[in-house]
Amino acid sequence: MPRRICMVAALALVALPGTAQRSRTEVTKPTTPQDDSKPNSEKVPEVYAINGQFERIVVLRFKYQADLLGGIEKMVREQKIRNAVFLSGIGSVRNYQIHSVSNRAFPSKNIYTKDPTAPADIVSINGYVIDGKTHAHMTMTDSDKAFGGHIEPDTNVFTFAIVTLGVFGDGVDLSRIDDKTYR
Repeated sequence: MPRRICMVAALALVALPGTAQRSRTEVTKPTTPQDDSKPNSEKVPEVYAINGQFERIVVLRFKYQADLLGGIEKMVREQKIRNAVFLSGIGSVRNYQIHSVSNRAFPSKNIYTKDPTAPADIVSINGYVIDGKTHAHMTMTDSDKAFGGHIEPDTNVFTFAIVTLGVFGDGVDLSRIDDKTYR
């Protein structure tokens, strides 16, 4: 009987790590069938410039176990940031959840990757705050590779994280800059 109990306990220990393994989920991100199938418009320039000046620079510092995206969003609200660009981001994470594009034709699809047990160094954080909404990307590295994508909730800081935002004045309009239907 004791041998049987040991065998069951050993099997349970082997099974436990499987509950917190890396997961990948693909999600289709349609707008409308009409928007997804529309051709490029001649009225939308192939490339355009938006000029502006920084009103201020805001440096955010995150401690151990802080939710990276949640903390950024909280500080954007508290600091009343409407439009900004991510200038820098470094640190490390205990775990991560990101998403990245996974196809080449509309409707767009995203792969969500979550690893609740994988630490990584933050090599960079970039993106924008557009009309108060955070659109942040992150590049990370582990001992084998560099990888990244859009930062998702449940990405928790390990040692620390530092994020620097360049905040634009109210005259800068970024409202269409990440609109996939503006083409």
